[in-house]
Amino acid sequence: MSLRAQAQVTLSEFNDPRLDQIQLRRRFLDHLNAHHDALEKSCGPGHITASGLIIDPIQQRVLLTLHPKVGRWLQTGGHCEIEDESIGAAALREATEESGIVGLTLLGATPIRLDAHDIDCRRDGGTTHFDVQFAVIAPRDAVEIMSDESDDLRWFPIGQLPMGCDIALIRLANDSLSSIATLGK
Repeated sequence: MSLRAQAQVTLSEFNDPRLDQIQLRRRFLDHLNAHHDALEKSCGPGHITASGLIIDPIQQRVLLTLHPKVGRWLQTGGHCEIEDESIGAAALREATEESGIVGLTLLGATPIRLDAHDIDCRRDGGTTHFDVQFAVIAPRDAVEIMSDESDDLRWFPIGQLPMGCDIALIRLANDSLSSIATLGK
């Protein structure tokens, strides 16, 4: 199955009952259906991205990256690549590349949340990221290694996210913790 077809399945099966998530799901699917290149960075009106909040459930902390272009603490993530088998695989690849942690795993194949935000990631101006967000579980005693994609990489206690972090990150953290509690991880 192609990444595009897999993305359609993942988004079609995303079943969050909250109104904002229902509306975003529809918007993501409409965008995917309207643009053959919706998963590619070159898609002018916007493109589907994948991100993963890295969580250490034992020590109750999350690993965040200080994004050099945005200037804020964020979850790991980025653009899908043609060799990614799924959006979840793209999120896991990005989390591994940006954290250097070996042995990361997705909490599940289902995204935790969807988020759309404008960002300037192209030379010809800004675009919309249609971000499919996952929870990523760090192995016990994970050791992070900062990549050149970050200005900083740091663990934060789950209840003490850094000042000025985006509301979307707070929502992702809260929803990820709820999913972990539900699954008993």
